[in-house]
Amino acid sequence: MSHRRVNKRTLAISGAAITALGAAAILLPNANANPDETSGAKTFSSPAAVKLARSLASDLGDNGAGWYYDNGNRQLVMNVVDEDSAESVRAKGAVAKVVQNSMADLKAATQTLSSDASVPGTAWSIDPVTNKVQVTADRTVTGTKWDTLTKATGQMAGTVSVKRSKGEFKKFDGEEAAQPGDNGGAGAGDAAGDAGDAGAGDAAGAAGGAGDAGAAGGADDAGAGGAGEAAGGAGDAAGGAGDAGDAAGGAGDAAGGAGDDAGGGGDAAAGGLDGGDAIFGGGARCSLGFNVSVDGAPGFLTAGHCGNESQTWTSDEAGAQQVGTVQDSKFPENDFALVMYDDATTQPSSTVDLQNGNTQEIGRAVEASVGLKVQRSGSTTGVTDGTVTGLNATVNYGNGDIVNGLIQTDVCAEPGDSGGAMFAEDAAVGLTSGGSGDCTQGGETFFQPVTAALEATGAVIGADGGGAGGGDAAGGAGDAAGGAGDAAGGAGDAAGGAGDAAGGAGDAAGGAGEAAGAGNAGAGDAGAGDAGAGDAGAAAGAGDTGSVAGQGLN
Repeated sequence: MSHRRVNKRTLAISGAAITALGAAAILLPNANANPDETSGAKTFSSPAAVKLARSLASDLGDNGAGWYYDNGNRQLVMNVVDEDSAESVRAKGAVAKVVQNSMADLKAATQTLSSDASVPGTAWSIDPVTNKVQVTADRTVTGTKWDTLTKATGQMAGTVSVKRSKGEFKKFDGEEAAQPGDNGGAGAGDAAGDAGDAGAGDAAGAAGGAGDAGAAGGADDAGAGGAGEAAGGAGDAAGGAGDAGDAAGGAGDAAGGAGDDAGGGGDAAAGGLDGGDAIFGGGARCSLGFNVSVDGAPGFLTAGHCGNESQTWTSDEAGAQQVGTVQDSKFPENDFALVMYDDATTQPSSTVDLQNGNTQEIGRAVEASVGLKVQRSGSTTGVTDGTVTGLNATVNYGNGDIVNGLIQTDVCAEPGDSGGAMFAEDAAVGLTSGGSGDCTQGGETFFQPVTAALEATGAVIGADGGGAGGGDAAGGAGDAAGGAGDAAGGAGDAAGGAGDAAGGAGDAAGGAGEAAGAGNAGAGDAGAGDAGAGDAGAAAGAGDTGSVAGQGLN
Protein backbone atom coordinates (compact mmCIF):
# COMPACT_ATOMS: atom_id res chain seq x y z
CA MET A 1 0.00 0.00 0.00
CA SER A 2 1.17 3.50 -0.73
CA HIS A 3 0.09 6.89 0.51
CA ARG A 4 2.04 8.77 -2.14
CA ARG A 5 0.66 11.88 -3.74
CA VAL A 6 0.64 11.96 -7.52
CA ASN A 7 3.14 14.38 -9.02
CA LYS A 8 1.92 16.51 -11.92
CA ARG A 9 5.25 16.67 -13.72
CA THR A 10 5.63 12.91 -13.50
CA LEU A 11 2.18 12.50 -15.05
CA ALA A 12 2.94 15.03 -17.79
CA ILE A 13 6.28 13.59 -18.77
CA SER A 14 5.60 9.89 -18.38
CA GLY A 15 1.92 9.72 -19.29
CA ALA A 16 2.55 9.10 -22.98
CA ALA A 17 5.19 6.49 -22.27
CA ILE A 18 2.94 4.68 -19.82
CA THR A 19 0.15 4.67 -22.36
CA ALA A 20 2.38 3.39 -25.15
CA LEU A 21 4.33 0.79 -23.19
CA GLY A 22 1.69 -0.38 -20.74
CA ALA A 23 -1.47 -0.46 -22.84
CA ALA A 24 -0.90 -3.91 -24.26
CA ALA A 25 0.00 -5.36 -20.87
CA ILE A 26 -2.44 -3.54 -18.62
CA LEU A 27 -5.18 -1.55 -20.28
CA LEU A 28 -6.39 -3.27 -23.41
CA PRO A 29 -9.48 -5.41 -22.84
CA ASN A 30 -8.32 -8.01 -25.36
CA ALA A 31 -4.75 -8.28 -24.14
CA ASN A 32 -4.78 -11.98 -23.25
CA ALA A 33 -1.10 -12.48 -22.69
CA ASN A 34 1.24 -15.45 -22.87
CA PRO A 35 0.91 -18.55 -20.68
CA ASP A 36 2.89 -18.53 -17.47
CA GLU A 37 5.78 -20.95 -17.96
CA THR A 38 5.78 -22.27 -14.40
CA SER A 39 2.10 -22.74 -13.60
CA GLY A 40 0.49 -23.02 -17.00
CA ALA A 41 -1.82 -20.13 -16.13
CA LYS A 42 -2.13 -17.21 -18.52
CA THR A 43 -1.59 -13.59 -17.69
CA PHE A 44 -4.36 -11.09 -18.37
CA SER A 45 -5.00 -7.42 -18.39
CA SER A 46 -7.39 -6.40 -15.63
CA PRO A 47 -10.38 -5.88 -17.98
CA ALA A 48 -9.73 -9.18 -19.72
CA ALA A 49 -9.57 -10.93 -16.34
CA VAL A 50 -12.91 -9.41 -15.36
CA LYS A 51 -14.55 -10.65 -18.54
CA LEU A 52 -13.23 -14.16 -18.04
CA ALA A 53 -14.18 -14.15 -14.36
CA ARG A 54 -17.77 -13.24 -15.16
CA SER A 55 -18.00 -16.02 -17.71
CA LEU A 56 -16.42 -18.62 -15.44
CA ALA A 57 -18.54 -17.60 -12.44
CA SER A 58 -21.66 -18.07 -14.52
CA ASP A 59 -20.50 -21.51 -15.67
CA LEU A 60 -19.42 -22.61 -12.18
CA GLY A 61 -22.61 -21.62 -10.42
CA ASP A 62 -22.62 -22.88 -6.82
CA ASN A 63 -19.22 -24.52 -7.36
CA GLY A 64 -17.60 -21.10 -7.57
CA ALA A 65 -16.60 -19.26 -4.41
CA GLY A 66 -15.49 -15.85 -5.62
CA TRP A 67 -12.44 -14.59 -7.45
CA TYR A 68 -9.79 -11.90 -7.42
CA TYR A 69 -7.14 -10.40 -9.65
CA ASP A 70 -3.52 -11.05 -8.68
CA ASN A 71 -1.88 -7.77 -9.73
CA GLY A 72 1.64 -8.96 -9.03
CA ASN A 73 1.41 -11.93 -11.39
CA ARG A 74 -1.35 -10.46 -13.58
CA GLN A 75 -3.40 -13.63 -13.17
CA LEU A 76 -7.05 -14.35 -12.49
CA VAL A 77 -7.62 -16.53 -9.43
CA MET A 78 -10.93 -18.40 -9.23
CA ASN A 79 -12.01 -20.06 -5.99
CA VAL A 80 -13.79 -23.39 -6.51
CA VAL A 81 -15.08 -26.12 -4.20
CA ASP A 82 -14.10 -29.24 -6.16
CA GLU A 83 -11.36 -30.52 -8.45
CA ASP A 84 -13.61 -30.99 -11.48
CA SER A 85 -14.43 -27.28 -11.38
CA ALA A 86 -10.75 -26.51 -10.95
CA GLU A 87 -9.93 -28.34 -14.18
CA SER A 88 -12.46 -26.30 -16.13
CA VAL A 89 -10.96 -23.10 -14.73
CA ARG A 90 -7.42 -24.11 -15.63
CA ALA A 91 -8.54 -24.98 -19.14
CA LYS A 92 -9.48 -21.31 -19.62
CA GLY A 93 -6.08 -20.08 -18.42
CA ALA A 94 -7.04 -18.94 -14.92
CA VAL A 95 -5.55 -20.09 -11.63
CA ALA A 96 -7.87 -22.48 -9.80
CA LYS A 97 -7.84 -22.56 -6.00
CA VAL A 98 -9.85 -25.31 -4.31
CA VAL A 99 -11.27 -23.80 -1.13
CA GLN A 100 -13.24 -24.97 1.89
CA ASN A 101 -15.98 -22.32 2.02
CA SER A 102 -18.56 -21.91 -0.71
CA MET A 103 -20.04 -18.52 -1.49
CA ALA A 104 -23.23 -19.67 0.22
CA ASP A 105 -21.21 -20.41 3.37
CA LEU A 106 -19.61 -16.97 3.33
CA LYS A 107 -22.89 -15.14 2.79
CA ALA A 108 -24.52 -17.13 5.58
CA ALA A 109 -21.70 -16.05 7.90
CA THR A 110 -22.32 -12.37 7.13
CA GLN A 111 -26.01 -12.85 7.91
CA THR A 112 -25.14 -14.42 11.25
CA LEU A 113 -22.85 -11.53 12.07
CA SER A 114 -25.61 -9.05 11.26
CA SER A 115 -28.08 -10.77 13.55
CA ASP A 116 -25.81 -11.86 16.41
CA ALA A 117 -22.84 -9.47 16.41
CA SER A 118 -24.16 -6.05 15.42
CA VAL A 119 -21.61 -4.25 17.58
CA PRO A 120 -20.66 -0.58 17.07
CA GLY A 121 -17.06 -0.28 15.94
CA THR A 122 -17.05 -3.43 13.82
CA ALA A 123 -16.90 -4.13 10.11
CA TRP A 124 -16.80 -7.21 7.96
CA SER A 125 -16.44 -8.12 4.31
CA ILE A 126 -15.97 -11.20 2.14
CA ASP A 127 -12.30 -11.70 1.32
CA PRO A 128 -11.79 -14.09 -1.61
CA VAL A 129 -8.03 -14.13 -1.03
CA THR A 130 -8.42 -15.90 2.34
CA ASN A 131 -11.81 -17.47 1.48
CA LYS A 132 -13.18 -16.10 4.73
CA VAL A 133 -15.30 -13.30 6.09
CA GLN A 134 -12.82 -10.82 7.53
CA VAL A 135 -14.12 -9.12 10.69
CA THR A 136 -12.39 -5.99 11.97
CA ALA A 137 -12.98 -4.59 15.45
CA ASP A 138 -11.79 -1.07 16.24
CA ARG A 139 -10.30 0.09 19.53
CA THR A 140 -13.71 0.86 21.07
CA VAL A 141 -14.77 -2.79 20.97
CA THR A 142 -13.98 -3.88 24.52
CA GLY A 143 -15.73 -5.52 27.48
CA THR A 144 -19.21 -6.81 26.72
CA LYS A 145 -19.00 -5.65 23.12
CA TRP A 146 -15.90 -7.76 22.55
CA ASP A 147 -17.54 -10.71 24.33
CA THR A 148 -20.59 -10.46 22.07
CA LEU A 149 -18.43 -10.37 18.96
CA THR A 150 -16.17 -13.26 19.89
CA LYS A 151 -19.11 -15.42 20.97
CA ALA A 152 -20.63 -15.08 17.51
CA THR A 153 -17.40 -15.50 15.57
CA GLY A 154 -16.24 -18.39 17.73
CA GLN A 155 -19.08 -20.49 16.38
CA MET A 156 -17.89 -19.93 12.81
CA ALA A 157 -14.25 -20.97 13.06
CA GLY A 158 -12.81 -21.66 9.64
CA THR A 159 -15.29 -19.29 7.98
CA VAL A 160 -14.63 -16.07 9.87
CA SER A 161 -11.40 -14.42 11.01
CA VAL A 162 -11.14 -11.48 13.42
CA LYS A 163 -8.54 -8.74 13.59
CA ARG A 164 -8.19 -5.55 15.63
CA SER A 165 -7.81 -2.03 14.31
CA LYS A 166 -5.82 0.57 16.24
CA GLY A 167 -8.15 3.29 15.06
CA GLU A 168 -11.86 3.98 15.45
CA PHE A 169 -14.44 3.59 12.71
CA LYS A 170 -16.02 6.94 11.90
CA LYS A 171 -17.55 8.81 9.04
CA PHE A 172 -15.04 11.07 7.33
CA ASP A 173 -17.01 14.32 7.27
CA GLY A 174 -15.11 17.25 8.78
CA GLU A 175 -16.43 19.94 11.11
CA GLU A 176 -13.25 21.96 11.44
CA ALA A 177 -12.37 24.99 9.32
CA ALA A 178 -12.06 23.89 5.72
CA GLN A 179 -8.69 23.98 4.08
CA PRO A 180 -8.84 22.19 0.73
CA GLY A 181 -5.49 20.55 0.24
CA ASP A 182 -4.64 20.25 3.95
CA ASN A 183 -1.89 17.77 4.83
CA GLY A 184 -0.06 18.30 1.60
CA GLY A 185 -2.83 18.30 -0.98
CA ALA A 186 -2.76 21.58 -2.89
CA GLY A 187 -6.34 22.78 -3.15
CA ALA A 188 -7.38 23.92 -6.60
CA GLY A 189 -9.10 27.03 -5.31
CA ASP A 190 -6.07 28.03 -3.24
CA ALA A 191 -3.75 27.43 -6.15
CA ALA A 192 -5.88 29.50 -8.46
CA GLY A 193 -5.83 32.35 -5.99
CA ASP A 194 -2.08 32.15 -5.73
CA ALA A 195 -1.87 32.30 -9.48
CA GLY A 196 -3.88 35.51 -9.66
CA ASP A 197 -1.65 37.13 -7.06
CA ALA A 198 1.55 36.08 -8.75
CA GLY A 199 3.40 39.12 -10.08
CA ALA A 200 4.32 38.85 -13.72
CA GLY A 201 7.66 40.44 -13.05
CA ASP A 202 8.46 37.55 -10.73
CA ALA A 203 9.06 35.17 -13.59
CA ALA A 204 10.50 32.29 -11.64
CA GLY A 205 7.69 32.36 -9.13
CA ALA A 206 5.11 32.69 -11.89
CA ALA A 207 6.47 29.65 -13.66
CA GLY A 208 6.26 27.53 -10.53
CA GLY A 209 3.16 29.17 -9.09
CA ALA A 210 1.15 31.06 -11.69
CA GLY A 211 1.78 28.49 -14.39
CA ASP A 212 0.92 25.52 -12.23
CA ALA A 213 -1.93 27.36 -10.56
CA GLY A 214 -3.44 28.29 -13.86
CA ALA A 215 -3.81 24.60 -14.51
CA ALA A 216 -5.21 24.07 -11.03
CA GLY A 217 -7.75 26.80 -11.50
CA GLY A 218 -8.77 25.91 -15.02
CA ALA A 219 -7.82 22.35 -15.78
CA ASP A 220 -11.18 20.65 -15.81
CA ASP A 221 -9.26 18.78 -18.42
CA ALA A 222 -6.00 19.61 -20.13
CA GLY A 223 -7.57 21.43 -23.04
CA ALA A 224 -9.80 23.57 -20.86
CA GLY A 225 -6.91 24.77 -18.73
CA GLY A 226 -4.57 25.57 -21.58
CA ALA A 227 -7.20 27.14 -23.77
CA GLY A 228 -8.52 29.25 -20.94
CA GLU A 229 -5.09 30.68 -20.39
CA ALA A 230 -4.72 31.40 -24.07
CA ALA A 231 -8.02 33.23 -24.10
CA GLY A 232 -7.07 35.29 -21.07
CA GLY A 233 -3.60 36.00 -22.39
CA ALA A 234 -4.88 36.94 -25.80
CA GLY A 235 -7.39 39.37 -24.35
CA ASP A 236 -4.76 41.11 -22.29
CA ALA A 237 -2.36 41.17 -25.19
CA ALA A 238 -5.01 42.72 -27.44
CA GLY A 239 -5.30 45.60 -25.02
CA GLY A 240 -1.59 46.31 -25.13
CA ALA A 241 0.67 43.51 -26.23
CA GLY A 242 3.38 45.97 -27.13
CA ASP A 243 3.68 47.23 -23.58
CA ALA A 244 5.87 44.95 -21.48
CA GLY A 245 4.19 45.90 -18.22
CA ASP A 246 0.67 45.31 -19.58
CA ALA A 247 1.68 42.05 -21.20
CA ALA A 248 3.20 40.89 -17.94
CA GLY A 249 0.04 41.74 -16.08
CA GLY A 250 -2.01 39.99 -18.76
CA ALA A 251 0.02 36.84 -18.40
CA GLY A 252 -0.52 36.84 -14.65
CA ASP A 253 -4.22 37.44 -15.13
CA ALA A 254 -4.38 34.60 -17.63
CA ALA A 255 -2.92 32.16 -15.15
CA GLY A 256 -5.29 33.23 -12.42
CA GLY A 257 -8.27 33.75 -14.71
CA ALA A 258 -8.07 30.29 -16.22
CA GLY A 259 -9.76 28.89 -13.14
CA ASP A 260 -12.62 31.37 -13.47
CA ASP A 261 -13.15 31.19 -17.22
CA ALA A 262 -12.38 27.60 -18.13
CA GLY A 263 -14.56 25.97 -15.50
CA GLY A 264 -11.83 25.25 -12.98
CA GLY A 265 -11.50 23.54 -9.64
CA GLY A 266 -11.96 26.55 -7.38
CA ASP A 267 -14.90 28.24 -9.10
CA ALA A 268 -18.38 26.76 -8.91
CA ALA A 269 -19.94 29.12 -11.46
CA ALA A 270 -20.28 28.12 -15.11
CA GLY A 271 -17.82 25.23 -14.87
CA GLY A 272 -18.95 23.62 -11.61
CA LEU A 273 -16.57 21.78 -9.32
CA ASP A 274 -14.34 18.74 -9.74
CA GLY A 275 -14.43 15.44 -7.91
CA GLY A 276 -12.49 15.75 -4.65
CA ASP A 277 -13.13 19.49 -4.23
CA ALA A 278 -14.38 20.81 -0.88
CA ILE A 279 -18.09 21.46 -0.34
CA PHE A 280 -19.66 22.99 2.78
CA GLY A 281 -23.05 22.68 4.44
CA GLY A 282 -24.59 22.68 7.91
CA GLY A 283 -21.24 23.34 9.58
CA ALA A 284 -19.68 20.30 7.90
CA ARG A 285 -17.05 20.00 5.22
CA CYS A 286 -17.18 17.12 2.76
CA SER A 287 -15.82 16.43 -0.71
CA LEU A 288 -17.54 16.20 -4.06
CA GLY A 289 -17.53 12.75 -5.62
CA PHE A 290 -18.41 12.80 -9.31
CA ASN A 291 -20.27 15.21 -11.55
CA VAL A 292 -23.35 13.60 -13.09
CA SER A 293 -26.45 14.53 -15.06
CA VAL A 294 -30.07 13.56 -14.45
CA ASP A 295 -32.30 13.93 -17.49
CA GLY A 296 -29.80 16.46 -18.82
CA ALA A 297 -29.69 18.54 -15.61
CA PRO A 298 -26.26 18.93 -13.93
CA GLY A 299 -25.55 17.57 -10.46
CA PHE A 300 -23.00 15.66 -8.44
CA LEU A 301 -22.72 12.70 -6.09
CA THR A 302 -21.31 12.83 -2.58
CA ALA A 303 -21.73 10.85 0.65
CA GLY A 304 -25.22 10.34 2.05
CA HIS A 305 -24.17 11.21 5.59
CA CYS A 306 -23.01 14.54 4.13
CA GLY A 307 -26.32 15.00 2.33
CA ASN A 308 -28.10 14.47 5.64
CA GLU A 309 -26.10 17.29 7.24
CA SER A 310 -27.50 20.08 5.07
CA GLN A 311 -30.01 20.62 2.28
CA THR A 312 -27.80 23.19 0.54
CA TRP A 313 -24.08 23.13 -0.23
CA THR A 314 -21.58 25.85 -1.03
CA SER A 315 -18.07 26.00 -2.44
CA ASP A 316 -16.80 28.25 0.36
CA GLU A 317 -16.79 27.96 4.13
CA ALA A 318 -18.55 31.30 4.59
CA GLY A 319 -21.53 30.02 2.62
CA ALA A 320 -21.50 32.89 0.13
CA GLN A 321 -21.19 30.73 -2.99
CA GLN A 322 -24.05 28.25 -2.97
CA VAL A 323 -23.67 25.61 -5.65
CA GLY A 324 -26.36 23.02 -5.15
CA THR A 325 -29.36 21.57 -3.33
CA VAL A 326 -29.77 17.97 -2.18
CA GLN A 327 -32.31 16.07 -4.26
CA ASP A 328 -31.81 12.62 -2.71
CA SER A 329 -29.80 11.39 0.27
CA LYS A 330 -29.48 7.82 1.57
CA PHE A 331 -27.86 7.09 4.93
CA PRO A 332 -27.61 4.77 6.81
CA GLU A 333 -27.87 1.39 5.04
CA ASN A 334 -26.42 3.13 1.96
CA ASP A 335 -24.17 6.18 1.86
CA PHE A 336 -24.76 8.42 -1.16
CA ALA A 337 -26.44 11.73 -1.95
CA LEU A 338 -27.39 13.45 -5.19
CA VAL A 339 -26.96 17.24 -5.22
CA MET A 340 -28.29 19.22 -8.18
CA TYR A 341 -26.50 22.40 -9.25
CA ASP A 342 -28.71 25.44 -8.54
CA ASP A 343 -27.69 27.03 -11.82
CA ALA A 344 -29.15 24.79 -14.51
CA THR A 345 -26.71 26.27 -17.05
CA THR A 346 -23.72 24.93 -15.13
CA GLN A 347 -21.56 22.74 -17.35
CA PRO A 348 -19.35 20.75 -14.98
CA SER A 349 -16.62 18.63 -16.45
CA SER A 350 -16.53 14.93 -15.69
CA THR A 351 -13.18 15.22 -13.94
CA VAL A 352 -11.50 14.54 -10.61
CA ASP A 353 -9.20 17.10 -9.00
CA LEU A 354 -5.75 15.60 -8.46
CA GLN A 355 -5.10 18.44 -5.99
CA ASN A 356 -1.86 19.43 -7.70
CA GLY A 357 -3.03 21.58 -10.59
CA ASN A 358 -4.12 18.64 -12.67
CA THR A 359 -7.33 16.68 -13.26
CA GLN A 360 -8.28 13.17 -14.31
CA GLU A 361 -11.03 12.72 -16.89
CA ILE A 362 -13.79 10.32 -15.82
CA GLY A 363 -15.77 8.67 -18.59
CA ARG A 364 -17.47 5.63 -17.06
CA ALA A 365 -18.41 3.79 -13.88
CA VAL A 366 -17.27 0.27 -12.96
CA GLU A 367 -17.81 -2.10 -10.07
CA ALA A 368 -14.90 -2.88 -7.80
CA SER A 369 -13.03 -6.17 -7.67
CA VAL A 370 -10.62 -7.39 -5.03
CA GLY A 371 -7.10 -6.53 -6.17
CA LEU A 372 -8.18 -3.44 -8.12
CA LYS A 373 -5.68 -0.59 -7.86
CA VAL A 374 -7.49 2.65 -7.03
CA GLN A 375 -6.92 6.30 -6.13
CA ARG A 376 -8.95 8.61 -3.93
CA SER A 377 -9.26 12.40 -4.08
CA GLY A 378 -10.47 14.41 -1.11
CA SER A 379 -10.37 17.97 0.17
CA THR A 380 -8.31 17.14 3.28
CA THR A 381 -5.61 14.73 2.19
CA GLY A 382 -5.46 15.24 -1.57
CA VAL A 383 -4.82 12.12 -3.64
CA THR A 384 -3.88 8.79 -2.08
CA ASP A 385 -3.86 5.31 -3.53
CA GLY A 386 -4.18 1.68 -2.58
CA THR A 387 -6.03 -1.55 -3.32
CA VAL A 388 -9.53 -2.97 -2.96
CA THR A 389 -9.36 -5.63 -0.22
CA GLY A 390 -12.99 -6.67 0.30
CA LEU A 391 -16.50 -6.45 -1.11
CA ASN A 392 -20.03 -6.31 0.29
CA ALA A 393 -18.65 -4.80 3.46
CA THR A 394 -20.82 -3.87 6.43
CA VAL A 395 -19.65 -1.09 8.76
CA ASN A 396 -21.21 -0.21 12.12
CA TYR A 397 -20.32 3.43 12.86
CA GLY A 398 -22.39 3.40 16.06
CA ASN A 399 -25.62 5.18 17.01
CA GLY A 400 -27.53 2.93 14.64
CA ASP A 401 -25.49 4.05 11.62
CA ILE A 402 -24.90 0.74 9.85
CA VAL A 403 -24.02 0.74 6.16
CA ASN A 404 -24.03 -2.34 3.93
CA GLY A 405 -22.66 -3.25 0.52
CA LEU A 406 -19.51 -1.14 0.77
CA ILE A 407 -16.09 -1.54 -0.83
CA GLN A 408 -13.24 -2.10 1.65
CA THR A 409 -9.76 -0.79 0.81
CA ASP A 410 -6.37 -0.08 2.34
CA VAL A 411 -6.55 3.50 1.03
CA CYS A 412 -6.19 6.16 3.73
CA ALA A 413 -8.55 9.08 4.32
CA GLU A 414 -9.32 11.66 7.03
CA PRO A 415 -12.22 13.88 8.17
CA GLY A 416 -13.32 16.16 5.34
CA ASP A 417 -12.63 13.52 2.67
CA SER A 418 -16.17 12.08 2.95
CA GLY A 419 -17.96 11.86 -0.38
CA GLY A 420 -14.72 12.21 -2.33
CA ALA A 421 -14.01 10.27 -5.50
CA MET A 422 -12.44 6.83 -5.63
CA PHE A 423 -11.41 6.05 -9.18
CA ALA A 424 -9.25 3.81 -11.34
CA GLU A 425 -7.81 5.86 -14.20
CA ASP A 426 -10.86 7.11 -16.13
CA ALA A 427 -13.39 4.95 -14.26
CA ALA A 428 -15.50 6.04 -11.28
CA VAL A 429 -15.55 3.34 -8.59
CA GLY A 430 -16.68 4.68 -5.19
CA LEU A 431 -17.65 7.54 -2.86
CA THR A 432 -15.69 7.90 0.39
CA SER A 433 -17.77 6.84 3.40
CA GLY A 434 -15.54 6.35 6.45
CA GLY A 435 -13.04 4.08 8.13
CA SER A 436 -10.27 4.12 10.70
CA GLY A 437 -6.75 5.45 10.86
CA ASP A 438 -5.29 8.38 8.93
CA CYS A 439 -2.81 9.16 6.17
CA THR A 440 0.13 9.23 8.57
CA GLN A 441 -0.23 5.79 10.12
CA GLY A 442 -2.50 4.22 7.50
CA GLY A 443 -5.78 2.46 8.01
CA GLU A 444 -8.78 1.14 6.12
CA THR A 445 -11.43 3.13 4.26
CA PHE A 446 -14.86 2.07 3.02
CA PHE A 447 -16.57 3.37 -0.10
CA GLN A 448 -20.11 3.44 -1.43
CA PRO A 449 -20.13 1.78 -4.88
CA VAL A 450 -20.81 4.42 -7.53
CA THR A 451 -22.74 2.01 -9.73
CA ALA A 452 -25.35 1.49 -7.01
CA ALA A 453 -25.70 5.25 -6.47
CA LEU A 454 -26.14 5.88 -10.19
CA GLU A 455 -28.77 3.19 -10.49
CA ALA A 456 -30.72 4.45 -7.48
CA THR A 457 -30.73 8.10 -8.58
CA GLY A 458 -31.06 7.65 -12.33
CA ALA A 459 -27.90 9.71 -12.81
CA VAL A 460 -25.21 9.18 -15.40
CA ILE A 461 -21.53 10.02 -15.18
CA GLY A 462 -20.59 13.32 -16.79
CA ALA A 463 -22.51 16.54 -17.33
CA ASP A 464 -23.92 15.21 -20.60
CA GLY A 465 -23.85 11.53 -19.71
CA GLY A 466 -20.63 9.66 -20.41
CA GLY A 467 -18.15 12.36 -19.49
CA ALA A 468 -18.59 14.68 -22.44
CA GLY A 469 -18.57 17.73 -20.21
CA GLY A 470 -14.81 18.01 -19.99
CA GLY A 471 -14.37 17.79 -23.72
CA ASP A 472 -17.09 20.36 -24.32
CA ALA A 473 -15.47 22.72 -21.85
CA ALA A 474 -12.13 22.30 -23.54
CA GLY A 475 -13.65 22.95 -26.95
CA GLY A 476 -15.47 26.04 -25.74
CA ALA A 477 -12.34 27.41 -24.16
CA GLY A 478 -10.45 26.73 -27.36
CA ASP A 479 -13.05 28.61 -29.38
CA ALA A 480 -12.81 31.51 -26.97
CA ALA A 481 -9.06 31.53 -27.31
CA GLY A 482 -9.36 31.54 -31.08
CA GLY A 483 -11.86 34.39 -31.02
CA ALA A 484 -9.70 36.44 -28.75
CA GLY A 485 -6.77 35.91 -31.06
CA ASP A 486 -8.75 37.09 -34.08
CA ALA A 487 -10.04 40.18 -32.27
CA ALA A 488 -6.55 41.09 -31.20
CA GLY A 489 -5.19 40.84 -34.72
CA GLY A 490 -2.48 38.45 -33.76
CA ALA A 491 -2.77 38.74 -30.03
CA GLY A 492 -2.77 34.94 -29.83
CA ASP A 493 0.89 35.08 -30.72
CA ALA A 494 1.35 37.71 -28.06
CA ALA A 495 -0.32 35.44 -25.51
CA GLY A 496 2.08 32.65 -26.38
CA GLY A 497 5.10 34.93 -26.12
CA ALA A 498 4.06 37.75 -23.86
CA GLY A 499 6.75 36.66 -21.49
CA ASP A 500 9.44 37.73 -23.95
CA ALA A 501 8.26 41.30 -23.58
CA ALA A 502 7.59 40.98 -19.90
CA GLY A 503 10.88 39.45 -18.96
CA GLY A 504 9.61 35.92 -18.46
CA ALA A 505 5.89 36.24 -17.78
CA GLY A 506 5.19 34.38 -20.99
CA ASP A 507 7.15 31.48 -19.62
CA ALA A 508 4.70 31.41 -16.74
CA ALA A 509 1.73 31.36 -19.07
CA GLY A 510 3.39 28.66 -21.12
CA GLY A 511 4.05 26.74 -17.95
CA ALA A 512 0.39 26.92 -17.08
CA GLY A 513 -0.56 25.50 -20.43
CA GLU A 514 2.04 22.79 -20.03
CA ALA A 515 0.75 21.95 -16.60
CA ALA A 516 -2.78 21.78 -17.87
CA GLY A 517 -1.59 19.42 -20.55
CA ALA A 518 -0.64 17.03 -17.84
CA GLY A 519 -4.33 16.42 -17.36
CA ASN A 520 -4.26 14.00 -20.26
CA ALA A 521 -1.87 11.74 -18.42
CA GLY A 522 -3.24 8.57 -16.85
CA ALA A 523 -3.70 8.55 -13.12
CA GLY A 524 -0.71 6.50 -12.09
CA ASP A 525 -0.84 2.74 -12.41
CA ALA A 526 -4.45 2.27 -11.34
CA GLY A 527 -6.10 -0.48 -13.33
CA ALA A 528 -9.10 1.41 -14.64
CA GLY A 529 -10.68 -1.59 -16.16
CA ASP A 530 -10.63 -3.79 -13.10
CA ALA A 531 -14.17 -4.36 -12.07
CA GLY A 532 -16.28 -7.04 -10.58
CA ALA A 533 -18.13 -8.11 -7.50
CA GLY A 534 -15.75 -10.74 -6.19
CA ASP A 535 -18.37 -12.58 -4.23
CA ALA A 536 -20.66 -13.21 -7.13
CA GLY A 537 -18.24 -12.81 -10.01
CA ALA A 538 -20.60 -10.28 -11.55
CA ALA A 539 -19.10 -6.99 -12.63
CA ALA A 540 -19.04 -4.42 -15.35
CA GLY A 541 -15.49 -4.16 -16.57
CA ALA A 542 -13.79 -2.05 -19.19
CA GLY A 543 -14.57 -3.52 -22.54
CA ASP A 544 -18.02 -4.65 -21.41
CA THR A 545 -21.03 -2.84 -22.76
CA GLY A 546 -23.43 -1.51 -20.21
CA SER A 547 -23.25 -1.40 -16.44
CA VAL A 548 -25.57 -1.38 -13.49
CA ALA A 549 -26.30 2.24 -14.26
CA GLY A 550 -26.68 1.64 -17.98
CA GLN A 551 -23.47 3.37 -18.98
CA GLY A 552 -21.36 2.26 -21.91
CA LEU A 553 -17.98 0.83 -20.97
CA ASN A 554 -15.65 1.06 -23.91
